[in-house]
Amino acid sequence: MAGSPRAARGKAGTALIGTVTALALCSGAWLLHSGTAERPPPQPSAAQASSPEARSAPAAAPLPPSPPDRVRAPAIGVDAPLTGLGLTRQGSLDVPPPHHDNLAGWYEAGTTPGERGTAIVAGHVDNADGPAVFYRLGALKKGQVIEVERRDGTVALFAVDAVEVYDAKAFPDEKVYGAAARAELRVITCGGAYSKRTGYQGNVVVFAHLTGTRP
Repeated sequence: MAGSPRAARGKAGTALIGTVTALALCSGAWLLHSGTAERPPPQPSAAQASSPEARSAPAAAPLPPSPPDRVRAPAIGVDAPLTGLGLTRQGSLDVPPPHHDNLAGWYEAGTTPGERGTAIVAGHVDNADGPAVFYRLGALKKGQVIEVERRDGTVALFAVDAVEVYDAKAFPDEKVYGAAARAELRVITCGGAYSKRTGYQGNVVVFAHLTGTRP
C-alpha cells in the first residue's frame, strides 16, 4: 500500500497522514451484504478534476482557529455533526464509528476548517445498513458550496475546486494533505473500483477553499 507514513502529532502532522486513514473508510459493507455492487456510489467525472484556474481562485482571509461542529453540503444532501478524530496506534487517522451513518470526523490535531492551512474531514461511504454520510460525495461539482459550522458561531463557506478519485496505490499524499497558504478543506471518503474481497480500491477527495463566512 502506497503512501502510509506515520503521522506526527500537532498541526505539522497534517501533511504526513497517509492513506491508511482513508482506506479504513472503504470496506463497502453495504454493497457486499446487499448484493448491489452494480449500483455503487457516484464517482467524479474527469470534468471535476483540478485545474490551474481553480487553484488560483480568489479566497477569503483565513479565520482564527475554532473547532468545527457540523458539515453541510446542500447540493448532495449532507448535513452531519462532526466528531474529533485522533491517531491510531499505527499513526494513521482514526475514523468515525461506522454504526453512525450520519457522522463525519475532522482531524482535531491539525488545522481547523477556515484556519490557514489544510483542514481534513473524513467519513464513511456506507456501512452494513446502507449508505452513510458521504455516499454521494463523488457527485459534488466545482463551484458548489460546503459549509462548516464552527464553535465560535461562524459558518465557514468553502467553494469546491475539484473532486477527484484516486487508486490507493497512487494516492497523492502531498497534494491532498500538504500545507496550503490559504484556508483549504479536504473531504475524503472511499470510492473507485470495488472488490467483494477487499472493498473499495481508492478514495474520492474533494478540494475546496474558503470564500467567506456567515453567522
